[in-house]
Amino acid sequence: MYIKKILLLIVLVGLIIGGVFAYNVYDAIFAPNTKFNNPEAHVYIKSDASIADVSKMLEPLLNNTQSFMKVAERKGYVSNIKGGKYVITKGMNNNDIVNSLRSNNIPVKVSFNNQETLASLAGRISAQIEPDSLTLLSLFNEDDFFKSNGFNDDTKIAMFLPNSYEFFWNTSAEKFRERMLKEYNRFWNDERKSKAKAQGLTPNEVVALSSIVHKETAKIDERPRVAGLYLNRLKKGMKLQADPTVIFALKKHSGNFDLVIKRVLYKDLELDSPYNTYKYRGVPPGPITMPDISAINAVLNPEKHDYIYMVANVENFGYHKFAKSGAQHNRNKAQYIRWINSQNINR
Repeated sequence: MYIKKILLLIVLVGLIIGGVFAYNVYDAIFAPNTKFNNPEAHVYIKSDASIADVSKMLEPLLNNTQSFMKVAERKGYVSNIKGGKYVITKGMNNNDIVNSLRSNNIPVKVSFNNQETLASLAGRISAQIEPDSLTLLSLFNEDDFFKSNGFNDDTKIAMFLPNSYEFFWNTSAEKFRERMLKEYNRFWNDERKSKAKAQGLTPNEVVALSSIVHKETAKIDERPRVAGLYLNRLKKGMKLQADPTVIFALKKHSGNFDLVIKRVLYKDLELDSPYNTYKYRGVPPGPITMPDISAINAVLNPEKHDYIYMVANVENFGYHKFAKSGAQHNRNKAQYIRWINSQNINR
């Protein structure tokens, strides 16, 4: 009888120990382990992150980091960390958290537009994916890659078509550049190349002219008319005489692209730069900014008209007054000069 009691006691103790162990295992693996109040939290893990880095990153989000670490070790995540953007939802247990971090790298939206230089583009992109701006800019300045794909220092920026794209956050600088080339080649299909040829332009020249159209008017509905005007000038052998090209030339000459110039002065027109379309005929050697797709489409599908002059419309701000003759243009220009002088805009 005494032996039976001892055996029974041993069994009971074993059951209790087993129960406690099972509970701890269950609690470590399957019990909720988040402490944030939002529906979900986003975690950005670098490509070279260690388990210590991941643990430190998760510490503000988890109730018990140690239990997470135990499950991470048991499931082999410690030696298989992958960079990327991951989502942890409220109420997740350690098992689900590890599974998410191991296999649920989600894409991010990368968008950019209106960049004037590759340096500013690198800064914009580095704020959205893992590579830093210096790494990106170094790749953007590799001449061999661009030269082999039909670009030079002046036209490089034309390869980057402004839009929104899906990337994994841990995309490398090299992969980003390769993707942009693919998007450029996809955009310039046979139909668009044929339209460019019909205007007497190469794709890179279309982008360069589009950048002027983009700078001249923010009104998308006016861009085909502005594009038609500049194409008329090119066909007549006239200089484009576009103020935005002079502003870009001044910035490039000074090395300061943060320079604010609200008014182009007569002395500015004398700057000897291939971008100064008051001094040199034809399309500038490269884009003066990254044009919107709407501006590119405007050059490829211009409005048909006989206008060769335009000036800002002070009666309908944002738009322009167009003219077919110098006399008509001078009347429009006089009205604009009176207005700008009344605003005391000297530079």
